[in-house]
Amino acid sequence: MSHLRLMSHNQWNCTPNQPAWEEKGLDCSAKVRMQGHIRVFRELMPDVVGGQEVNKDMQQYFLHYALREGLPYAQIYGNYTPLFYRPDRLELLDTGYLLYPETVEGYEGRFNDALSKSCNLGVFRVKEDGKVFIFAGTHLWWMNGSNPQSASYRAGSDEVREMQMREAIAFIESFRARYDNCPVIFGGDMNTPYHSAAIRYALTEGGYAHAHDVAVEYRCEGQGYHSCGPKGYANAWQDRPFETAIDHILVKGLSETAVRRFDRYTPEYYLPLSDHAPVLVDIVL
Repeated sequence: MSHLRLMSHNQWNCTPNQPAWEEKGLDCSAKVRMQGHIRVFRELMPDVVGGQEVNKDMQQYFLHYALREGLPYAQIYGNYTPLFYRPDRLELLDTGYLLYPETVEGYEGRFNDALSKSCNLGVFRVKEDGKVFIFAGTHLWWMNGSNPQSASYRAGSDEVREMQMREAIAFIESFRARYDNCPVIFGGDMNTPYHSAAIRYALTEGGYAHAHDVAVEYRCEGQGYHSCGPKGYANAWQDRPFETAIDHILVKGLSETAVRRFDRYTPEYYLPLSDHAPVLVDIVL
């Protein structure tokens, strides 16, 4: 059996230190924060990670720091959504990248800022036993689509997220067809809660299960989110339930007991690194 740890990780797209941080004697530059993200990798040693908001400078720092510390990671480029994986444990068989459209017919405005919203996948073979699986990471559109009073409201945002989810699942299925309908682990910052239309589609027509719902040994019930941005960061994680979380891991084609653990990594040192806690699963193939 293959024991794997798979993770989704929004690292906050920020390269230079911000004035508000500097005034407080803090440093949120990529050079500093990526050292913290490398600590996360060193402590968790995930086999595959889907990143979001990982700009080119952050990717370069990550690879440099990983090499310096002897961490066995390679990268699959995907603009702001790269994948990182362990070539010491996994053989990369195939890759695919889907960029979501900037504009959508019937809705005003753009729905892909900095061309950062996409689905990036890798097909992997476990070197130990030959098991094949797909890991796909995504970042869906972020604006509020249900509250016109919100400062981040954009009409059609909910519908666009569902559209992106449908596109991602169809894209993943095209690779499953090539690899004997192998298992899929699909994670990311989906910018939408558990009961939203996008997640509902994945869990019904898409044929996925939420890793939280099928974990047999442990499931985190928290949200894994706090405030962290150009103006500073909160000193505690938000105490909100799982159903409000926007970072998800979905699974398909696994046995009923394959997902052992669903967790969010929330050490105190992580608070100035990103507003999103890494979300991870331990599975057995």
